[in-house]
Amino acid sequence: MIYNNVIAREVAEYLLEIKAVVLNPSNPFTWASGLKSPIYCDNRKTLSYPKVRNFIKTSFVDIIADEYKEADVIAGVATAGIPHGVLIADVINKPFVYVRDKAKGHGLTNLIEGKIEQGQRVVVIEDLISTGGSSLKAVAALKEAGTEVLGLGAIFTYGFQKAEDAFADADCKFFTLSDYPTLLEMAVKHDYVKPEEKETLLKWYQNPEEWGK
Repeated sequence: MIYNNVIAREVAEYLLEIKAVVLNPSNPFTWASGLKSPIYCDNRKTLSYPKVRNFIKTSFVDIIADEYKEADVIAGVATAGIPHGVLIADVINKPFVYVRDKAKGHGLTNLIEGKIEQGQRVVVIEDLISTGGSSLKAVAALKEAGTEVLGLGAIFTYGFQKAEDAFADADCKFFTLSDYPTLLEMAVKHDYVKPEEKETLLKWYQNPEEWGK
């Protein structure tokens, strides 16, 4: 769920402006899962734009200060959550670790990179939530290491019910800076899509698995 409507609109405008999010209902993208989608999101692009990068960083820092001030450690989800997590940890002067998608196949075979201790309270940073699977895999790894995961923050979410249910089942609080409904609102407002395309984009959001078949 989005934390703040004002932040959500500004982040959505930035993502559209720098083409970190591209909407193309007439020529849909194919995700790695095989799902057809009228939207493609690559939040790594935000790192190349200092104004956007700093707004995202500051927004996360402010939310953590308001809601998770007891955090001991910031953790990034590999790979796209790592740079944003590092930026945040640097500003608030907290240790940083990151969680791999799987344990390293050589050396110490670490799943979590960096120093982490049992009982530490962690806020996890992710770039994007789709189904929530990769995010919650990282949360589970941190819990297994004996830490207390206070919550997870992401730049953007598609807002799928599947993700909402997954986070609820895992008993993990989460927030995002922006989401798909806000992005769609800003896309229509600023002429990134035609008003008549809005219905198609809403249909995908309501039933992504069946859309485009």
